Amino acid sequence: MRISHRGSPSTPNGATVPWLVRRLLAGVLILFLVSVLLFLVTQALPGDVARIILGKDATADQVARLRQQLGLDRPLVAQYWQWLTGVLTGQMGTSLENGEPVADIVGPRMFNSYTLGFVSMALIIPLAVLVGVFTAHKRDGVLDKAFVAASSLFTALPAFVVGMLLIAFFATSVLGVLPGVSDIPPGDMPWWYPAKLVLPVASLTLLGVMYLGRLVRASFIDAMNSDYVQTAILKGLSGRRILFRHALPNAVAASLPAAGLVAAITITGVVVVEEVYSYPGLGTAVVNAVNSHDLPVMQACILILATTYYLFNLLADVLAAMSRTR
Repeated sequence: MRISHRGSPSTPNGATVPWLVRRLLAGVLILFLVSVLLFLVTQALPGDVARIILGKDATADQVARLRQQLGLDRPLVAQYWQWLTGVLTGQMGTSLENGEPVADIVGPRMFNSYTLGFVSMALIIPLAVLVGVFTAHKRDGVLDKAFVAASSLFTALPAFVVGMLLIAFFATSVLGVLPGVSDIPPGDMPWWYPAKLVLPVASLTLLGVMYLGRLVRASFIDAMNSDYVQTAILKGLSGRRILFRHALPNAVAASLPAAGLVAAITITGVVVVEEVYSYPGLGTAVVNAVNSHDLPVMQACILILATTYYLFNLLADVLAAMSRTR
């Protein structure tokens, strides 16, 4: 007899589709408000874009002509509408720094960032499950206490501190076995340089495993203490069957929403990690755009990251609803 765990669903099966539609509509509104805020904030940055492009020696007439060419003399509402319609049609404008299409600049960097994020998630999920289940099985043992202490430490550390620690240990005279800079040449695939991916992926994976592994551990302990597992034990079912058919599936299901949230944090967290390792992704593109006052590139990168973060948060909500309706 198979014993299954059924919680009290807050989102019934019949209401899942309308709920999802409402969440998608709310997401469209949220992303619209994010785009408005992003546009206003970038427009409020100090400095005249035309003056920055032309340099200090440019005359007032030259600055005025460039402002007119760039549409900077138009009302903010008109500028925003032109930018938004361009984004929706795939025309993100032109870089103010070098005159290249923003899509040509952002596209390869987005691919690099997503590669880094997805490779990290491919490692985070199985490692977190293994670590979480193992430490829960050895609850209150030496390894369990060490993991809980380490996870508390690493979840409190900023990503750039973890990155710098890994560089200090693996890329300097301590070991010196890995490159501390992940400067992949433009146009090349990231996986052509596996050694340069190790430290950025390790930084994201370490933080993700410490956070998600602790949640898996807690979920597995709750599953083992639940009534349905205790009933299975009293029925004399084998430990293997209890583990793989009852405790583990329910523990993993309870952790799936957290996995979606970890994915969102990981994809957007590449901004910090990329800057630490000089990895050519959206993070370094944002920093470069801020330094050069390249508003179109800055706006495109931040909007892509915000959209990605929202989509993974939506995935986390969907997984949470599915786990409650099991």
